Amino acid sequence: MQSTPSHPAPAGLHVAIIMDGNGRWAEARGLPRSAGHAAGVEAMRRVVTAARTRGLGTLTLFAFSADNWQRPREEVAALMRLLREGLEREVERCVAHGVRLSIVGRRDRLTPDLVAIVERAERLTAPGRAMRLRIALDYSARGAILGAARLCGARAVTAAEFETLLGLVTHDGEPVHPVDLLVRTGGEQRLSDFLLWESAYAELVFIDRMWPDFGEADLDEALAEFCRRERRFGHLPHAEATGAAGV
Repeated sequence: MQSTPSHPAPAGLHVAIIMDGNGRWAEARGLPRSAGHAAGVEAMRRVVTAARTRGLGTLTLFAFSADNWQRPREEVAALMRLLREGLEREVERCVAHGVRLSIVGRRDRLTPDLVAIVERAERLTAPGRAMRLRIALDYSARGAILGAARLCGARAVTAAEFETLLGLVTHDGEPVHPVDLLVRTGGEQRLSDFLLWESAYAELVFIDRMWPDFGEADLDEALAEFCRRERRFGHLPHAEATGAAGV
């Protein structure tokens, strides 16, 4: 039975997660790092289901960064195999539950068969309106911003136009709502080149739990923490603003 948060977050939120700790989780158990990544895929399935049932509008998961190509060849191959298998296996589930899947990041370094699987998954899930699921694959926020800046050239653009250019660089179909809540597991406290533009006003939550152990209760606690915070976007709180105006 799925749990329900005691203080549900507002519907339509954009939550982004840096899924960190797979390798350390495996090493602590005397297992190969690939076993940690396999357990991480199962955690992804749990969290996607929980996010959908809690009314999130967009969920963006950091699966593979542009810097991850520097890892050992065997580990990269295992990650790509798991991503390929996961995409093939989860497409029907996404279609059935109205989840629209997008893969954001570079595609020129992916194998042709993986690109074909990505494009098929995006095509089949395109009608989904219940939730948007974005998987960041071969993704670098700095690389995306630089790419969009090159497309701008010398002409001035608005923030909305720049976001459209970011979408072109990362193969994102359309601009998304800015990140409301960014969660990182594994105990580290840094953004690691993830959604730097989109997270300008995001609330940040860092969790010690390794990603393979992350579940519904952890997502609920992160959402509850989000609800406890006051988001001002540079403005004064309402009471102070009205007091200053003599109201």
